[in-house]
Amino acid sequence: MNEFELIARLVPGLPGNATVVAGAGDDCAVLDLGLPDRWVLFKTDAVVEGIHFDATARPEQIGHKALARVLSDIAAMAGTPSSGLVTLALPTLFDVAFVERVYAGLKTLAARFGVAVVGGETTVNPERLLLSIALLGFVAKDQVVYRRGARPGDAIFVTGELGGSRAGRHLEFEPRLVEAHWLAAHFRPHAMIDLSDGLAGDLRHLLAAGGVGAELRAASIPISRAARRRARAGDVQKPALAAALTDGEDFELLFTVAARQAVPLRDAWQTRFPGLRLSCIGRITAEPGLRLRDRHGLQPLDLHGYAHFAES
Repeated sequence: MNEFELIARLVPGLPGNATVVAGAGDDCAVLDLGLPDRWVLFKTDAVVEGIHFDATARPEQIGHKALARVLSDIAAMAGTPSSGLVTLALPTLFDVAFVERVYAGLKTLAARFGVAVVGGETTVNPERLLLSIALLGFVAKDQVVYRRGARPGDAIFVTGELGGSRAGRHLEFEPRLVEAHWLAAHFRPHAMIDLSDGLAGDLRHLLAAGGVGAELRAASIPISRAARRRARAGDVQKPALAAALTDGEDFELLFTVAARQAVPLRDAWQTRFPGLRLSCIGRITAEPGLRLRDRHGLQPLDLHGYAHFAES
């Protein structure tokens, strides 16, 4: 049983109350706490030694990644981060200077995006470091973007380049908060998600939420230089396109807009974000399922993204 199968078993019947606008199943929970024009976003995420980083990671990168992961989820709903709590779990024999440098990386990113770190919990974890962050944010009621909402005929877009994140980018990625705000204000995506588990996996979450399907164009998927280098070096088990579809930890935005907006969006994007690639990679279909069009024609896409427990 992988993580998504486990979640499907655990989520039904979770208690709710009158404050819940959207609960489990999106990038953040959306809560109505009585603010006239805004909803509250609530999200938690964790990084675990040996899973999300290894001994080669600088401690500042660990702190950066821990916060950036949660910020990326806030971005996926076009929100603004506010304040967070940190749970720090450490082995009994830990290096104080190392932990201080972890916090230095976290604090630097928090300062850039105006995030207040307001407390948390410190505990023992005998085997490895774990850093978990629970984050509150806000989103204008008329600009929130959910995973659901994709419509047949929509153009599918992705920011940046995909694949090869383990070459180092997964520790230093930039949460797309600025870009998401701009999108919500000017083009209002029908659906959006951040790419944490790979395009092939996360797009399926978006399709399932909307009850739709998709066709991707292989030639349009933006493959990173790291993924291409790895393929050229002889990684026959992970061709460059497969890496872009499945590697995960890209933390780019995947979203859909009405087809008529595709060209105006690309033109406006080039002006507003000239240093960041934006690619139209396919379209939403009424027919369920995920298909890939390549030089051999249109065929079902059998690749999936990363899932915890899948290899056990």
